[in-house]
Amino acid sequence: MTVLVCSLKTDVTQSIPAGGYHIVRFPYGSGESSDAHGMHQLQDPHGNKVRDWQRDDRAGLIWPAADGWGSLTAMIYWEGGGYTELRDQFVRDPLGLSTGADSTATEHRPPSPGEQYFHKHHELFVHPGTPLALLVAHNDSRARRITLAELKLAIHPAEGA
Repeated sequence: MTVLVCSLKTDVTQSIPAGGYHIVRFPYGSGESSDAHGMHQLQDPHGNKVRDWQRDDRAGLIWPAADGWGSLTAMIYWEGGGYTELRDQFVRDPLGLSTGADSTATEHRPPSPGEQYFHKHHELFVHPGTPLALLVAHNDSRARRITLAELKLAIHPAEGA
């Protein structure tokens, strides 16, 4: 069986506002690491087209190309700041486009001195009609920046997934 992979990366700084979780967005086309199976396209399966990936939360969605066992991996680099906690999670359907939001692998982390570099991994069943995203948050009183982010999905097709 072929493993289906979508590997997204951005080193374009993203400002994350204070309060609540926010979707990490990724560029399209030449800015992608790999999307041979069309899981991160300008036009989503519902026909909505992203016009500006830096401002549209749909630019953070991966639409699984098949039912299967999904292996999600993320890397997040935060600037140093006045926060005492950084948060991240994977979310199925974070925009409520299909089944409704369902978060998993939520982590809250205290910062160490300087910039913050985090890596996370989680596995779950995935389905073509349910997009996935990486969401982040912090508890500073002002916006803080992510300086680098990656989101990767590897799908191992499985019957009965």
